[in-house]
Amino acid sequence: MGMLIIQISEKCLCRERCLTMSCGRGVFNISMNVAQGECYGFLGPNGAGKSTTMKMLLGLTDSTKGSFTIDGKQFPQDRIAILKEIGSFIEAPSFYANLTGRENLDIIRRILGLPKADVEDALELVGLTEFGDRLAKKYSLGMKQRLGLAGALLGRPPILILDEPTNGLDPSGIHEIRNLVKSLPSLYDCTVLISSHMLSEIELIADDIGILNHGRLLFEGSMNDLRQYALQSGFAADNLEDVFLSMVEKDNMDRKQRAKL
Repeated sequence: MGMLIIQISEKCLCRERCLTMSCGRGVFNISMNVAQGECYGFLGPNGAGKSTTMKMLLGLTDSTKGSFTIDGKQFPQDRIAILKEIGSFIEAPSFYANLTGRENLDIIRRILGLPKADVEDALELVGLTEFGDRLAKKYSLGMKQRLGLAGALLGRPPILILDEPTNGLDPSGIHEIRNLVKSLPSLYDCTVLISSHMLSEIELIADDIGILNHGRLLFEGSMNDLRQYALQSGFAADNLEDVFLSMVEKDNMDRKQRAKL
């Protein structure tokens, strides 16, 4: 039912970069522009297609037709080469309950062929060094989220896809992970695609924002662009949450009107 084409390109003054999708799994006609070295906030209500989109990028869900390209590599032909460049955290991460956090990461490290030091680096980044030898089944939900993020960071991949990385964290943990995610593009020269229901966090983290509803991208741009768009459209523009709710509500009403015609 269409083409799924993705390209993450270098940032330039004209901000030309392209991540374009169209597929038959509830995601249609999405044209997202994600610059190398930026943090892109991917937003939408439940069922909008965010997780489906992210899973397609990782080959966890197939599109009914099409392909996507990253740095000249095409999926699915160059699937392995592409996935080696992506670190991911999708929904609630799963671990071997009777292995320690360090042992769980070491399994991932060995699969990826990475040096042992990468495990310690990842644990330190997410603040789990002192809990590395605790069994995963004894981790709190917040600690499991941190361990999942550590797994995504192994090998310092150039592209990170993060789905709800702060879920289950207390305010202190949210603050730490927010600052970490925000620093990653400059720290590791990587590109971050992050989704979250915590709009206030995305507002603080993201360079650019994309708002998805019913598989369609309603808006894309910086927060300043979004405020201007909201004012021109007559939406409340005090914060991202107000704009998001107004935009999605209007789109839902428009859809109902079109359905009646």
